[in-house]
Amino acid sequence: MDLESIRPLLSILIWGALFFFMMRFGCGAHMMGSHGHGDQGGHDDAGGQIKDPVCGMAVDRDKPTAAGGYRGKTYRFCSVTCRDKFEQAPEKYIAALPQAGQQQGGHHHG
Repeated sequence: MDLESIRPLLSILIWGALFFFMMRFGCGAHMMGSHGHGDQGGHDDAGGQIKDPVCGMAVDRDKPTAAGGYRGKTYRFCSVTCRDKFEQAPEKYIAALPQAGQQQGGHHHG
């Protein structure tokens, strides 16, 4: 097998790797909601858990049961029931969240 015969495969692998890293860590992370900009819904701990803004239960940041948006921010929930409660009165639950400057840990750009 010579280099010319595997060149198309190498090209696909290189472009695939580039696509993966851009979606995971680059601009695609903003579209998928995993980079942290504009996210709310609780304090991150080391295990990637955040608090459901309605009931306070721990939710896996990357695999919430339900998610919803309000005013350009993504909120993650332990259940569809909590998401529905939030959507009926979002200001009530947002007011109870710690402010971004008061959160410990997490990530922000100074």
